[in-house]
Amino acid sequence: MLELLELILTTSLWAAVVRIATPLIFATLGELICERAGVLNLGIEGIMTIGAMAGWLWVYQGGDLWGGVVFAAIVGMLFGFLHSILVVYLGLSQHVSGIGITMLASSISYYAYTMIIPFSTTPPKIVAFSAFEVPLLSSIPIIGGAFFNQTALTYLAYILVIVTFYVLYKMPLGLTIRMAGENPVANEAQGINVLLIRTGAVMVGSALMAIGGAFLTMSAFDAFYFGMINGRGWICVALVIFASWKPGKAFLGAILFALFEALQVRAQLIGADVIPYQIFSMMPYFLSIVAMMLVARRAAYPKALLVPFRQGDRI
Repeated sequence: MLELLELILTTSLWAAVVRIATPLIFATLGELICERAGVLNLGIEGIMTIGAMAGWLWVYQGGDLWGGVVFAAIVGMLFGFLHSILVVYLGLSQHVSGIGITMLASSISYYAYTMIIPFSTTPPKIVAFSAFEVPLLSSIPIIGGAFFNQTALTYLAYILVIVTFYVLYKMPLGLTIRMAGENPVANEAQGINVLLIRTGAVMVGSALMAIGGAFLTMSAFDAFYFGMINGRGWICVALVIFASWKPGKAFLGAILFALFEALQVRAQLIGADVIPYQIFSMMPYFLSIVAMMLVARRAAYPKALLVPFRQGDRI
């Protein structure tokens, strides 16, 4: 127990937590924006995959790092637009469309990779973002070196949490987005195009999901390989519920899951002789399910989530 406490108080653990949490923060914010507008986006897993592929490919082909981030975001927006056409304008099942988007985006990513690198046995590396310290803040004991000695994409994730909160709760646009997911009829009564608002929200949310995937290839692993998303998209869907569709709680939820994930890797070194490693591997997911169960009943979900909207309809 003492060893575990000492482990929690180390900067290296919290630095790992932040690295694990960063793609979750991007993707959870993206899913949160989609659902706030009334659209469930189960294409998140595939969009993260193709975002990872697009960012890596841009840099691998000689592009700059920020260009890769923008390219990944644009690719994500295109898949978000496709999802919007199917569920916002055509009113098809959001579950089926989302799963289809995941399968399509993942398949395109793997096919494109094998076409570009047909005979490689090891994933080609790229020169990725490097970490840099934030003056003063990085000198804070324990958490300073963890939270403020990261790559630029991690700092961008911090900023986007604040920006998302400000837009959703302090700006008229945010109220419009939230009403599209709560009472779209009220939006229509004000002369607002609900379909356009939902489409825009899904495209922006999908762009953030793709950037979350790009973080893995451009900051964490420096390469693209099959299965690298590894269920992170589905975790983000659960984190949105855990966060009650609030950006600040989404950030904390991502940090909490990342803490479970980082702890299980290090706890195996402490208790590997006593407890099977499979127990440690399942702990982040088990604890996340427990945490979600504790808050899900009290979560105020958007009332028009999953409900197709037609101009002139009354919900």
